[in-house]
Amino acid sequence: MADGGAVRAVEAGTSAHFWEPGSQILWRYRENAGAHVHIARPVTVVRDDEDLLAVWLAPGTECVKPVLADGTSVHAEPLESRYTKPRSVQRDRWFGTGVLKLARPGLPWSVWLFWEPGWRFKNWYVNLEEPLARWAGGVDSEDHFLDITVDPDRSWQWRDEDEFAQAQQDGLMGPDLAERVREAGRSAVEVIRAWGPPFSDGWPDWRPDPSWTVPLLPEDWDRMPAHLSS
Repeated sequence: MADGGAVRAVEAGTSAHFWEPGSQILWRYRENAGAHVHIARPVTVVRDDEDLLAVWLAPGTECVKPVLADGTSVHAEPLESRYTKPRSVQRDRWFGTGVLKLARPGLPWSVWLFWEPGWRFKNWYVNLEEPLARWAGGVDSEDHFLDITVDPDRSWQWRDEDEFAQAQQDGLMGPDLAERVREAGRSAVEVIRAWGPPFSDGWPDWRPDPSWTVPLLPEDWDRMPAHLSS
């Protein structure tokens, strides 16, 4: 996915590399308590530097998502058995409007922006997760179930606390990790209350470059990064 010519060094002599705007990469999540990728979303890089990775998930993008082994939607399954039934993955299209995803290096969350049709800003969504791990083709993480939504009036609320509790009960998350996730959430709330970056940076007014094409989902979307394949 990532074009080697579209990658630049931060500064000469360092190993850190950033993607140029317009580069197409994968934003992926591993399954919880497992090693396999179960979410893969081709995205276009908006900005990438030492402070922020911003990417655009365009409407209609072909993605990979988890489903139950019989093809049933995960969220159609009752919560009590949602995480214990056998699963598979399937290709699907990103439904609805696009999503702008923002991630600061090393932080255990990313911030997503959603719009209604016609570019009416809907809300920010703080996705608690492992800090993104970069590789040649994109970034990988693991979702931590608990989330926060932030409305345009700056009010906020926790989301998916029931899933967070169920994941712990089903052994997908131990008590130490659960407490780290809660602490990450509290840290994110401090940023929200202070209206720090990225909330204060004017991103609701951002629009994608009309010349960008919708990235394609590669056949090897589940390939393992080289640094983990040995």
